[in-house]
Amino acid sequence: MSDLETFRRETQAWLEANCPPEMRQPIRSEDDAVWGGRRAVYKDPAQKVWLDRMAEKGWTAPDWPKPYGGGGLSPEEAKILRSEMSRLGCRTPLSSFGLYTLGPALLKYGSEEQKLEHLPKLVRGEVLWCQGYSEPGAGSDLASLATRAEDKGDHFLVNGQKIWTSDAEKADWIFCLVRTDTLSKHNGISFLLIDMETPGVSVKLIRLISGYSPFCETFLDNVKVPKKNLVGELNKGWDVAKYLLSHERESLSGTGLGIGQLSLGEMAKRTVGTEADGRLDDPVLRARVALFEVRAQAFMAMSERFTDELKHERAHPAQPSVIKYFGTELNKQRYELMMDAGGSDALEWESERSLGGAHARAWLRTKANSIEGGTSEVQLNIIAKRILQLPGA
Repeated sequence: MSDLETFRRETQAWLEANCPPEMRQPIRSEDDAVWGGRRAVYKDPAQKVWLDRMAEKGWTAPDWPKPYGGGGLSPEEAKILRSEMSRLGCRTPLSSFGLYTLGPALLKYGSEEQKLEHLPKLVRGEVLWCQGYSEPGAGSDLASLATRAEDKGDHFLVNGQKIWTSDAEKADWIFCLVRTDTLSKHNGISFLLIDMETPGVSVKLIRLISGYSPFCETFLDNVKVPKKNLVGELNKGWDVAKYLLSHERESLSGTGLGIGQLSLGEMAKRTVGTEADGRLDDPVLRARVALFEVRAQAFMAMSERFTDELKHERAHPAQPSVIKYFGTELNKQRYELMMDAGGSDALEWESERSLGGAHARAWLRTKANSIEGGTSEVQLNIIAKRILQLPGA
């Protein structure tokens, strides 16, 4: 028996023994996901049990090095773990934005002290991170950001405003792009880590049409940040930002797969009904769902290949734009189909039957997918210029 076959059998046995039955049920709403953080609230005690067991193995970040809390798995072993979790229907133990974005950036650019301080806490879900990139005057043209960090000897003094900072009201720390040199647009930006409890940091919720407030305005007024919280070199934060954005776009693309959720077909059967042979009792909707599932499987295969290429540094620099564009558009299609399958009940807004209008609110929330992390229009421009090499206007 090969080493990988042995690993698969051992992984199967461990997951069977350690994944609580409650964590093998499809995710119904955001409350079923675990985000972590100092003020984390767990809907079900099994969520914390599952997180702690996986974190102890390092399997919330299976391919990270063990000294930083990861599992130390090879790419092949990490694939086996994902495959076995999918086979058993295991939920993702930790849906951490920082885990998918900041973590890889710290592994590449962070100091040893930063890695040892922040990465194990990410793995264990002890700290929730948010992102301080966009500003009221710096969205698609992010490099025009104006938030200023002045060198005060042993610390930076930060002043400015960030916007669309997802979950900032719940976050413990923020990774932030700041201007440390006004003479150069791109080469005057630095990358700082800031504790949200630092005096001068304040947050204001932005309420969306869905009724939710996942985005915030974040204000930084004379915030003192220790020099040790500078990631990478001074004025070289744009390099860190670009690397992190590639991972953010990859993570945002995964929303289209509906991983851990009830399949569209099964969801539709519950509302539309079935024919005598068990097929969905709506041939047009059935065909649309089937087409979506084919596209989702193709996208999953493409994403898997991209992940392998990225880890071996063989991916095209603009490839995350392809993944991000297709994945977010796919997610919008998924929720359009969910609304169609739910019929008039899916439009209900507040009853217990609809989980407080979960589908309708989530459908409205997906409209932001093609904006956050770089708009679809920006991604298409990147694809046209850098991959297809089409001439400019």
